[in-house]
Amino acid sequence: MSEFPIRALSEADRAWVRRFIAEHWGDEVLIAHGQAFRPHEHAGFAAFDGESCVGLLTYRLERGECEVLSIDSLREGAGVGSALLAAAVAAARAAGCARAYLITTNDNMRALRFYQRRGFALVALRPRAIERARALKPSIPLVGFGGIPLRDELELELWL
Repeated sequence: MSEFPIRALSEADRAWVRRFIAEHWGDEVLIAHGQAFRPHEHAGFAAFDGESCVGLLTYRLERGECEVLSIDSLREGAGVGSALLAAAVAAARAAGCARAYLITTNDNMRALRFYQRRGFALVALRPRAIERARALKPSIPLVGFGGIPLRDELELELWL
């Protein structure tokens, strides 16, 4: 478990969450499954080391499901991401959600390992989804982690 306190985001956090997402994701807008999302407008959790944010997760609840929109750990290997994901799963269960899910990209091998180790399973491949997402957000790079061409979305889910 994380040694860093995790707390739910509040309305007062919206401005810094917007800046955090823009800094760590290159823009305040994220694209997934053909939709644009502004994570700072959604629920979430943050992890702190004193006054410093060391992790952030945003999510949305809709139709009995919880979609994780973004997750960032600034202290890899310290349990920050695991604690944030556990908080989101607990919030989803408390809200009566049947499943939690998220989208990642074909280049993000670290994320695939991370989510599968925490019980998430691959359920969908959306070939060329990133190519279509560039119509909504042209700044999405052509090449991702490890020099892998950024093309496809992968959906992972956890039944609650």
